[in-house]
Amino acid sequence: MSEKLNMTRSHLADCITNDLVDRVISVAGWIEDIRDIGKLGFVSIRDFTGIMQIIVAGDLLGQIRMIPRQSCVLIEGKVQRSKAKNVDFEIKANKISLLSKANHPLPIDPTGRVESSTDKRIDSRALDLRDPRVSAIFRLRSSALQTIRDFLRSKRFTEVTTPKIIGTSTEGGANLFRCDYFGKNAYLAQSPQLYKEQLTVGLERVFEIGPYFRAEKSHTVRHLAEFTSVDVEAAFLDYTDVMAIVADLIKRVIHDLMKLCNADLKMTWQKISEPHAESNRNRDEAVHKMKEMFGISNDTGLEPPELKIEQITYETALDELRGQGESLSFGDDLSDTSLRKLGDLHKGFYFITDWPMRLKPFYIHEKEGNQELSCSFDLQFGYLELVSGGRRQHDPDKLKNKIIEQGLDPSGFEDHLKAFQWGMPPHSGWGLGFDRLMMVLTNSQNVRDVVLYPRDADRLRP
Repeated sequence: MSEKLNMTRSHLADCITNDLVDRVISVAGWIEDIRDIGKLGFVSIRDFTGIMQIIVAGDLLGQIRMIPRQSCVLIEGKVQRSKAKNVDFEIKANKISLLSKANHPLPIDPTGRVESSTDKRIDSRALDLRDPRVSAIFRLRSSALQTIRDFLRSKRFTEVTTPKIIGTSTEGGANLFRCDYFGKNAYLAQSPQLYKEQLTVGLERVFEIGPYFRAEKSHTVRHLAEFTSVDVEAAFLDYTDVMAIVADLIKRVIHDLMKLCNADLKMTWQKISEPHAESNRNRDEAVHKMKEMFGISNDTGLEPPELKIEQITYETALDELRGQGESLSFGDDLSDTSLRKLGDLHKGFYFITDWPMRLKPFYIHEKEGNQELSCSFDLQFGYLELVSGGRRQHDPDKLKNKIIEQGLDPSGFEDHLKAFQWGMPPHSGWGLGFDRLMMVLTNSQNVRDVVLYPRDADRLRP
């Protein structure tokens, strides 16, 4: 009869403290390095909380020499204080169990010391997550989502889930994925826009965090075919009110990440060429760069950030761009080039408000006193649009006319328009591109770096 495999560990790397000295514990993880000095070996084992130094000697040294790096092992041993400068404690092994062998050559270097292309890393994403800088990104992503949920619930928003398979387009346009739905034409939702508006009739304040889909053959560092969106809709609030909510939300997310995920945040902001640098100088430089990019004054420490978010109108943006040599007229959309120039003038996060109605979807409300302008806003970080929002048209007759004016068929919106006959309240909302926000917060240069398994025009696997 074969011996039962013991795969239970007693402690994680970040739990090894002075209280454990002289105690026998068991740890598990992956072999990152082996330093063999003859009669003694120093083995670095990494789990999801950090790295441990293991001392091996005698027969165990011979055993560890036969195990490839990045193999999964369980080690039992006694905790002792270390004489090494950068290691407080080490474990003197008395037993090593090989749980799973790593087959070499590995497709990428999971330590991050040898750089790999984004595509190669995504092809081997599970292995890529052993790189501490990469895993830090996804821990930060998880924490940011938790903060967003907590914040919106504190504002009395109810979390909802709307369909991702729909029978008609949400906002018009051709950027939809079509699929067969039991012999009927169906589409993957590009936004929860119409559903979340309808839900204000009864729930008043709703939010949704979920995946959405756009069939755009974009080949940029900021576009995806499948993306995560945070959407909010609130009855009896104007667009300036929901602008204030998203500004406070961004501040809260940054505050919580700086306070609760300090080490992970610093790691993502360290120089790419030194992703695992441990010196105080590198960490301090990372913090300084982060505060500078976000527009946080350097004397605030890691307490709630004094984060100021500027507001400029669309027409002010045109004036500023004309001063930068751009030839723009009222009603022109702002190109990447234009937005990059604005980003140079307005560091950190900033709002652009009061866009022309012609640039906005049919459901956006016009400004009182100027029918050419909309009650709308975009939240930018440099050239990146992070949030788009505004006040919605709640008058059913006006909404139907807007649908017709934009060349859409009102019959395709019958279910939506029906809800507007039941006492639709004035309402406003926004949609936040969560993947883009994580790009900004982790100092990533490609949105694919902050999505586990990104989908774009060229990638359907893994």
